[in-house]
Parts: sequence; structure tokens; C-alpha cells
Amino acid sequence: MLQGSLTLAAGYGLTSFAICSHNIFLLYPGVGLIAFGTGSLYTPPVQILIDWFPDRKGLASGVVISGIGSGVLFFAPMMDFFMNKFHYMPTFVGKSIEVVADKGQYFTAIGDAMREVVYLSNLELAKLPYEGLAEGYYLVGTGSTGVGISYGLMGAVYTTALLSSTFALSRPMDIHGNIDKGDECLAENRNVHVNYLLRTPQFWLLFSTATLLSTGGMGLMSVAKPMVSEIFSTNLPTIVTTSFATAYLMAMSSGNLFGRVGWAALSDRIGRRKTFAIFSLCGLGVYGSIPVLINAIVSNPESSLAPVLLGLFCINTVAAVSILGGVYAVLPAYEADLYGAKHVGAIHTRLLPSATLASVLGPSVLLKLRSMDEQKAIQQLVSNIKPEVFEARFNTSMDNLPQLINSKAITIPRLMELSPPGTIDPSPYMYNTTLYTMAGMVSLASVLHYMVGPVDDKYFNMSKKLEEEEERKNKHI
Repeated sequence: MLQGSLTLAAGYGLTSFAICSHNIFLLYPGVGLIAFGTGSLYTPPVQILIDWFPDRKGLASGVVISGIGSGVLFFAPMMDFFMNKFHYMPTFVGKSIEVVADKGQYFTAIGDAMREVVYLSNLELAKLPYEGLAEGYYLVGTGSTGVGISYGLMGAVYTTALLSSTFALSRPMDIHGNIDKGDECLAENRNVHVNYLLRTPQFWLLFSTATLLSTGGMGLMSVAKPMVSEIFSTNLPTIVTTSFATAYLMAMSSGNLFGRVGWAALSDRIGRRKTFAIFSLCGLGVYGSIPVLINAIVSNPESSLAPVLLGLFCINTVAAVSILGGVYAVLPAYEADLYGAKHVGAIHTRLLPSATLASVLGPSVLLKLRSMDEQKAIQQLVSNIKPEVFEARFNTSMDNLPQLINSKAITIPRLMELSPPGTIDPSPYMYNTTLYTMAGMVSLASVLHYMVGPVDDKYFNMSKKLEEEEERKNKHI
């Protein structure tokens, strides 16, 4: 844990520096160090609490892993606090200025130099958590969100707390025999050595199931706040405000936290296999119903049912994130049921890459599919706009549309301002393809999990022989 704490500190420091210096090549290794440090800190407490509470393995692992979820409840408001302290607004140039378009970017003369500018419409400004900004052109690189400094301060807080916890943890001495020696006095205690873990089909089936079940939740967590604003802020402006979006993000984090404890405790009562089956069935219903709720709200936002349907949307997405938390809270206990509790820490370390894969796959799939739908929507909107109107607004012809899309000079809100009356805003439907894809992943996870059965006795016997040989070697030494 000491190594993990120091690695995490280095990661936060490097990430903070990368953000402040706008260096993406330092950002990736910084985030990688944070992930590596978090992984190192993840498994030791799980092993220790399962040793302390062998009859409540699910709840024990859930309590430990809920710390990851509860950290978000602390991280989000503290980041907001620091960002409010250290942010500053970009330089406003004007609403009507002479600009030159070059490869999808806009430049204007400031003094003797040409400086890059970006145009923000009122619709785009309404989605930002800042007040006092006017529609028009802003100088690129003149503002700051304060994220870089805030990240560094949060790293210092986390490192202090983790180093304190590192020196406070201890393993039990004598419970049901000497647990540090593998709890040999329990008749039912059999263990698969970690050396044979990758030979068992259960490992690969469980790895795939966990990845597929958690991919959707990872994706939703990564875009929760902008997603709810983008979909509903124009249709329900009096309800979906910046404060609502922040509260929604906190609700998602709470769902992640309580899902870890609640699902883990339930697994002690009904069993880990039944709990994972519930994850699959609930996940399929949740992801499949979210697009239906979005369509119902957007098609008739003035209806008295719209706020109710918005509530159901929030409940469904929170439920999806609770499944994400539940998967990794129940997983260590599931491993102990399948392979024995002695090597849970080492076994869980080998299953943790499924979380890393899901954390990359979820946001990547979501953003990629959304980007594809966005480009189709932009091309559809442009086809309804007169060429002369387009050129007057963007100072370039429609032939440069791909470059304008890549540089974000063209956005759906800006095109909606030029579109004919009655044109439907496609923004709320940008996530439908992604959500149906997530439902398909959950269905595949259900099939794979159905194939998970008891571990073959030969792996227990091989492990027993290996451990006996290791004990004989240790005695000779």
C-alpha cells in the first residue's frame, strides 16, 4: 500500500502539471500512474477484511470497495470548490469582428499578430457552469477552468489520507485457526493456487462477464453531467439547470456507493451467482428503456408526465451505475467462493484489468458512437441550410465541412440557429445507438455468466500439492 500511495501521489502531480502546461503527452502517463497506484491500493484491504469476516465475505469486500465510490462524493464537491477559486474567464473579443478561416480554425488581428478565436453561441454558453459570458468570439488559450491546480491539491489530500491508512491496517491473528497460514482447520477450506488460475475457464468467463456488465456504467459515469444537460436542458430548462446536473452527478456517485454495499450484502443472502444473474437482467432492462424515456420526454416536453419520465430516466441511470459498483464489490467474494479465500488478493489483482478495460471501453464506445451520430446529424442539418446563409455565418463554403466538424467550429446548436423553422434538434438522440449497444453487451454477459460453474477438483488437488512442496522447501531453508 505504501508503494501504491506514492505512485498515486506521483500520478496526481504529473497530471496536474500536464493540465497546467497543456501537454497531452504527459497527461496520459500521469493518469496511468493514478490508475496503477489505485490498483495497488485496491486489493490489500479486500484480502484483510475477507480474512477478518470469512462468513460475510460479500459485505466485507463491499465495504472496502465502496470507499472507491464514496471518494467521488468527496472528490466532486472539492474539485468544484477549488475550481471556483482558481478559474478565470477567457478574453472576449466581440460579437461581430473580422475573422479569417483557415482549415476549420478562425483567426483575427490582435495588434500586429493574428490570434486564434472561437465563437460561442448563447445555446453553448447556457451549458457552461459560468455566468457573465456574452455570445461572441473569445481568444483561444486565455481562460482557465482551474482544473490543473485543483488536481494537484486533491492529490495532496488523498496522499495524506492514504499514507495514514497504510500504517493503520493489520491482519487478524487467530480466527478459526491461523488465517495467515491459510485457515487449514476449516473443513470446507480448499484453495486454488494463483499459479493455476489462468488455466481455469471460470476465470476467463468471469473476466468477460465483469467487463461487459460494467462497460455501460463506466460510460455513463464519464458523461453523466454533460449528457443530462445536452439532452434535457433545452426541453426542460426550468428543471434541468446547472444545479440539477450537479445533483444528478452526485446521485450517480451515491448509486455507485450504495450499490457496492447493498448488492454485496444481498449476495451473502442469495449467493453470488444469483446476484450476477440479477445484474444481467436488470442491466438489459435499464439500458433498453433509457432511449424510450428520452424519446417520450423530448417529443412532448410540455406534458405533465415529462417531469415524471425525467425522474424515471434518473432512476434508471443511477440503477445502471449501482450495477457497476455491485459487480466489483461482489467479485472478490465470488472469487473466494470459486477458488477459496486464501489467495483472493492475488486472484482479484488478475481480474482487476477487467475494470481497466471497461473504463477504457465504456467511454470510448459511448463517445465514438455518439460522434458518428453527431456527424450524421450535422450533415443532415447542413443539407437544409442555404449555401449563402452558411457561408455568411462561417466565412467558408460547405466544401470545408469535414475540417469545420473536426475543429468544433460547427456545432449542432449553431446550426439549429440557421435551420428552417420546425427543424427537430437531434441533440437528445445522440446517445440512443450507444445505449442499445450497451444493452447488447449486457445480453452477452448474461450468456457468458450462465456458463460459469464450479472449478474442477483437479485444480484444488494440484494447488494442494504445490503448497505442500513449498512448505517442505521452506522447512529445509
